[in-house]
Amino acid sequence: MAGGGPEVGRERVLAYRAVAQELDRPARRPADLAVTELGVQDTPHGSARLALAARGVTAFDDDPLELVWSMRGAPHLHRRAGLPALAAAIWPLSDADATRRIAGQIREGAKLGLAAFEVVARAFAEVVTAPTARGEASRAVSDRVPAELTYDCGPCGARHVSGALFQQAGLAGGVRLAVSGRATTLAPLPGWPGPPARAAGTTARVLTCLRLLGPATPADIAGFLGTTATALRPVWPEGLAEVRVDGRRAWLPAERLDALRGARPLPGVRLLPPGDPFLQARDRDVLVPDRARQSQLWRVIGNPGALLVAGDVAGTWRAKQAGRGVLEVTVTPWAALPPRARKDLDAEAASVAAARGAADVRVTVAPS
Repeated sequence: MAGGGPEVGRERVLAYRAVAQELDRPARRPADLAVTELGVQDTPHGSARLALAARGVTAFDDDPLELVWSMRGAPHLHRRAGLPALAAAIWPLSDADATRRIAGQIREGAKLGLAAFEVVARAFAEVVTAPTARGEASRAVSDRVPAELTYDCGPCGARHVSGALFQQAGLAGGVRLAVSGRATTLAPLPGWPGPPARAAGTTARVLTCLRLLGPATPADIAGFLGTTATALRPVWPEGLAEVRVDGRRAWLPAERLDALRGARPLPGVRLLPPGDPFLQARDRDVLVPDRARQSQLWRVIGNPGALLVAGDVAGTWRAKQAGRGVLEVTVTPWAALPPRARKDLDAEAASVAAARGAADVRVTVAPS
């Protein structure tokens, strides 16, 4: 890591990330967007589609994309062609890393480390040979793995494979997701080469994260990937540029330093869904310095979306059906909206409605 970098404020960082993540709306197909290389989280289901809409996508031809469990076992939309490399890049880096990722429900089973991931990934390959309901797949995988990788489920009176392990090993087992309402179906990825023999390409994955979520620290990137800074240390990239974000040391690929220095605030309004890549950076004090407002945006369950005004997080929003073909969007700004932003908000809400298949939209702005 190179030292002695420039000092930048949070406004410059947010401006850089907004453009790096294409919130300036370049005219591209969904699979061409850089955020599909990073991964677009789809929690709750449908959020990924709204994240693409926030980047100007109007035609949702998602054929080159797949929904899979990836970082932290969460569902993300990724480019199909890059999935084998992704599976290797997010594979645990050591037995200790694997144990930390799954400890909790199965403390003894977690001690198996990498072997736990391997046996579950291979069980997936045996079980999911055709579209299979998630519950059915879980039962069949549970029957094929060592007992210490399962736990007693009181409500259904059965033993289940650890949920964290199940989802984190799914991609390595060649599984993609199809969601309809509350039902999730697992299906095999065609031509899947099998589980990774070992972690590979993790350094390149870290560089992608730094390019789109940086400047960032090892702990920030580890948090996004679902590992630890200690585990990442052996694969941390060389030759990075050091910067100080409001006095805090962080790093960025050296070739992106000029883009950071020249970044300007993103004009207009964006309605970002929960889980949007812009909100996935782990330095939440940079994204939203006020801790009370952080608690409004990042909740234990049921996160709202984020209102972005001139490139800064300026409030929250939620949407619900309000009659046949009508979407009601309720925005709660943290300060009074300028007249131009209020006009832009109507247009942005219309794009959210279109992405959700609604013919009309009604916008309500709650008192700030």
